[in-house]
Amino acid sequence: MEIELDSEGHWLRNVRRVRSDNCDARPEGSAIDMVVIHAISLPPRQYGGPHIDELFTNRLPASAHPYFAEIANLRVSSHLLVDRSGKITQYVPFHLRAWHAGDSCFEGRAACNDFSIGIELEGCDEEPYAAAQYEVAAQAVKALMARWPAIAARRVVGHCDIAPGRKTDPGPAFDWEHFRALLGSGS
Repeated sequence: MEIELDSEGHWLRNVRRVRSDNCDARPEGSAIDMVVIHAISLPPRQYGGPHIDELFTNRLPASAHPYFAEIANLRVSSHLLVDRSGKITQYVPFHLRAWHAGDSCFEGRAACNDFSIGIELEGCDEEPYAAAQYEVAAQAVKALMARWPAIAARRVVGHCDIAPGRKTDPGPAFDWEHFRALLGSGS
């Protein structure tokens, strides 16, 4: 599958869309220049099912799993999710600010949601990610880099890099060297 953006640069073409209301306008003058890689699984370490969609659309049933009671009231989103099979779901158009990074800072700039695109990989810190996820996520990042040249390879970072001590994803199981090679940037 070739990954490309629509003519306005707001959506990927030919991917599943589930619109999240957990987004808002980027601040005036905020240019997109970073991609943040995250990991998510709901319930933790379980894959498939509707729960990520439910979380990002404020419909996660708190009673469906003990962990959900802790997170059901969060208002979060990401621009993209790449599931274990490599299928992409887009929740927020790129020109809007998704609520994925939280309290964050990179190279002295706080509030990374203002200038970044968030990509969730279905997974967890300790379990290997699927080959299809690396391939598809790298294709998506390359399409984003073509649209926003300020997203240099060194500005493709993990959630752990912008919220150290608070977040650990995508974790030690994520093979950054392999991913950067797929981007064509080495390590």
